[in-house]
This record gives sequence, structure tokens and C-alpha cells, in this order.
Amino acid sequence: MVVRLDTSEVYVTQLEGFIKKGQEKKVYKLTKALYGLRLAPRAWNARLDKCLKELGFKRCLHEQAVYTKSVGGNVIIVGVYVDDLLVTGSDKRKIEEFKLQMNKKFEMSNLGLLSFYLGIEVNQGGMFTTLKQSAYAKKLLDKAGMLNCNSSKYPMEYKLQLDKDEGGKLVDATEYRCVVGSLRYLTHTRPDISYSVGVVSRFMDKPTVKHQQVVKHILRYVRGTIDHGLVYVNEKSGKVLSGFSDSDLAGDVIDRRSTDGICFYLNKSLISWASKKQRVVALSSCEAEYMAATTAACQSIWLRGLLEEILGHQVGPVVLHVDNKSAIELMKNPVLHGRSKHIDVRFHFIRECIERGKLVVKHVVTQEQRADILTKALRRIKFEEMRKMIGVENLTAVTSSS
Repeated sequence: MVVRLDTSEVYVTQLEGFIKKGQEKKVYKLTKALYGLRLAPRAWNARLDKCLKELGFKRCLHEQAVYTKSVGGNVIIVGVYVDDLLVTGSDKRKIEEFKLQMNKKFEMSNLGLLSFYLGIEVNQGGMFTTLKQSAYAKKLLDKAGMLNCNSSKYPMEYKLQLDKDEGGKLVDATEYRCVVGSLRYLTHTRPDISYSVGVVSRFMDKPTVKHQQVVKHILRYVRGTIDHGLVYVNEKSGKVLSGFSDSDLAGDVIDRRSTDGICFYLNKSLISWASKKQRVVALSSCEAEYMAATTAACQSIWLRGLLEEILGHQVGPVVLHVDNKSAIELMKNPVLHGRSKHIDVRFHFIRECIERGKLVVKHVVTQEQRADILTKALRRIKFEEMRKMIGVENLTAVTSSS
């Protein structure tokens, strides 16, 4: 459910050095604040936080914008975004009671079942819940003048390696940044373009025609998959958290750094993913995979803690799938040896997670490594297979079948 809170009037004292003589006790009425907010964000957040805690809610330690309340085995979850509240739970009556309680404290607009939020279209069916950004993608294509362009079946050419193109013809940097920034927001429901968008994001400073052509190729792919998005299966069984981590080796031709790819699933549904260039240069594929797995371990600890707070009970260890056996042996072996002596200390965090039983590392064959799509440009057939494996589907077919 979506609930919007209407903010009240705000007054501010006169600024020091700008106090009007004879009217020192008067204050200013705030009509419009910076960034379009009628309330100071910090003051509003403190007020809402106090109100929710008075109603018995607890703020999650792992995610400050999420509040939970458990009553008689029923759970109510509230997600906060400025003055919008997303409310869900296991008992509709408890949700209605909560809205009535909030109505006494604030003026509210009940927007009903969540269907559209921050550019994301939500379809809640009996067996599936789907997320997509079709309307947002159409606006982006129209703005870029490519709404009627020829579509592409993959976002980036196989084995394409972009460099700075020092001698290339420069293009409008502002327009380039605007399109790439919009594509980055599209990755909230389209992990299949995360890697390619990440690559073109590295050339925001001085983009050339060569970089712009790659961006247009991504837009052509978006045009051909405009109704694609994520599918979440409504399961009542136990919650199992698992993840995949992968890395290429020296994929960036400029600084020879590798790219991490991580994704996590709650049962069979994709809930978290990332494609990010590593901060240091890896000396081997084993080291690159080891550092990628450490990044995944940090994310898994956070996800596990958040899930435990929401569910109210402990969750089993996270299973992390890695396709490099040497990296797995390095994770499980706490002894310092030649392969690990030059690796930064912070990357050995994963060993502690394994020793404490918070993380279980398992080997997976490269053909089933779902994070592979987040680390490199793949061939068309391989790309389509991986896209389906990570959970991105044509939602037109999914909704019609349900």
C-alpha cells in the first residue's frame, strides 16, 4: 500500500545578522524550501521516526528507512521515502488499523495497492509480482530521439573494449551524461544492462562519437526489450538466501582493473545485484575472483541481517557460488602463503565469514555462473541464456499466462 503524508506549515527564526529591528520576536513562514521540500528533511525524519516508534515500530539497524512491527505473529513492514510510506504485512486488518492511527497524526492520502512508484511499474498478481520501467524507458528513448529506432538483441558487442579515444571527435558531454544517468536508473529493474551501462559511465569526462555509438547500441537494445523486467514468485516456503560472484581479469584496457559481478536471490527471486570495477589491479584470475567474493560476502552479511530483522528469526548461512576453485581454496585456507601475501588485508574478511558459519562457498560451473552477465559482454545466445537465468523476462508473456 502507498500512503502519502501531507506536510504542515513550517516557520523559521530570523537569521543572525539579518534580524529586523522592532520585530525581533517575529518568525518567517516557509513557503518553499531548497530542493522542493516543504519540511527540513532532518526535522521531518525525526518527527516521523518518533511517531512510528510510539506506535510500536522498530527501525531496522541494517536499513534505516525500514520499520517493522510484530503483533501476535503478524508482521507489518513500513518503507519510508521522504513523505511517502510503503506499507505491507501479513494481516490486512492490522494494516488498516495502522493507517487509521497515522490518520489521527497526519493528513494522509491513501493511494491503494502499489502499482507505480518512482518510475517503477508494479503488477501484483496471484502467483507473480513483476517490476518493470516500460514507461520510463519510452520517455528515455523519446528524449534521445530513438523511440522508433531499429532494435538490437544484445546491449554491447561481444569482446568490445572501450578506451578514452583521445583522438576521437568530442560530443555534447551534458547530453551524454543525461542519457547515461537515465540508463543507470533503468538498471533498477534491468540488471541485464548493468555491465554495459557501467562501461559507458567511465567516459563521462570527455565522451566521443565512439562512446556515443555504444550508448546508442544500448538504447537500441532497450527499444527491443522495452517490456522486460523482473519476476518475483510468491512463495510461502522458507526463505533461502543465496548468491553468485564472478569477475573478469584486467577487462579495462585503460588501467587493467577487473570488473566484479555479484547477484543475490531470495529463494528463486533476484533481490540484489551489482557490476562494479575493482579499485586495485588483480595479478591473477584467482585474486580477481577472491576480491569479487569478498565484496559479495559484505553484501550477503547485510542482506542476511536485514532479512532476519524483517522476519523476526534467524536465517541460515548464505550460500555463495564461485566458479574458480583456486579462489575457493584461498577463501577456506586461513594460512598465509604466496598467493595471498600481497592481497590487501580488507579482502580477507571473507575468511572470517566462512569460519563463523555466516557464509558457505560452493563451486559452480562457468555455464551456470549467473553473475557472468555482470562482468563482460557476452555472445548473443549466451547473453539471452544468462538474462533468463538472472530473472529478466518479457513481462507481457508472464502477465498474460498468469
